[in-house]
Amino acid sequence: MSPIEIRSARPADLAAITEIYRDAVLHGTATYEIDPPDFDEMVRRFHAITADGFPYVVAEYGGSVFGYAYANYFRTRPAYWWSVEDSIYVAPEAKGRGLGKLLLQRLIKDCTALGFRQLIAVIGDGHEASASVRLHTSAGFSFCGTIRGSGFKHGRWLDTALMQLDMNGGAETLPGKPPLRA
Repeated sequence: MSPIEIRSARPADLAAITEIYRDAVLHGTATYEIDPPDFDEMVRRFHAITADGFPYVVAEYGGSVFGYAYANYFRTRPAYWWSVEDSIYVAPEAKGRGLGKLLLQRLIKDCTALGFRQLIAVIGDGHEASASVRLHTSAGFSFCGTIRGSGFKHGRWLDTALMQLDMNGGAETLPGKPPLRA
């Protein structure tokens, strides 16, 4: 049996990534998108994220991609340059097998190495028992707040949970050069 490999995503992974996200949009509440983006849009998003130098990784097992994660701008204004937001999606047949944890651990490692100070999780349907809240808590994230009734999907109002992880000293020291900036 081959081990799970967490590696940098490649363009060849985008068909699987598109299908994983499609399922999350259609059946889940982690994302507030209603209509799944098509393959071309997912390619555009992938290139926009990776062109800026942000980490984008996949979980591969037996030659197939079963999950993906990336970090991207939390906000684009200059004062936010030391903070990034994570996104993690796992194929339905692979949920509950630890792939989300492996993907998040890799993002934390990569974002720390890049020099970021805060990793932010903006969790759709972020109630206390949600898998994403439990995942981020297990990785050391702290709860920051809830935006109540911030989304409406699948016939109900959803709350958004905000969580964050300090990296590289967090807000305890003055920053140096902003990560990913020339």
